[in-house]
Amino acid sequence: MIDRSTPKGGRAFARLTDEPIIWLATVSSSGQPQTSPVWFLYDGDFLVYSLEGTARLRNIEANPRVALNLDSNGQGGDIVTIEGEAHIDLATPPSTDVPAYQDKYAPFIARNEWTPEQFATDYPVPIRITPTRVRFW
Repeated sequence: MIDRSTPKGGRAFARLTDEPIIWLATVSSSGQPQTSPVWFLYDGDFLVYSLEGTARLRNIEANPRVALNLDSNGQGGDIVTIEGEAHIDLATPPSTDVPAYQDKYAPFIARNEWTPEQFATDYPVPIRITPTRVRFW
């Protein structure tokens, strides 16, 4: 969905692979949007690990349509927004068994005084998000 050969596409792809936080928006049963900052891995789809029993999980089960957004580059540019379909993917291994996730978040896990195993225990629910529309400018 992103043409990395263009300057804008290259910047959008770099942000999706390098940024540590993305905003996940789900919709409650009353229609109220709920946004949450989450850690993510982008590999064409998005992988997010969640706490159990959260509103975001209930929202996704009821309505799989979600949005993801990156903040700007601090100067109002390089904005990336994604619309997609989310599902809880229990076939995905825990974060400790996803080397790319560990590589990306090892410093953050350590800074929060977790071990990778503690993080995987605290955030055991894998959410897979398939983009249906990507916009960047």
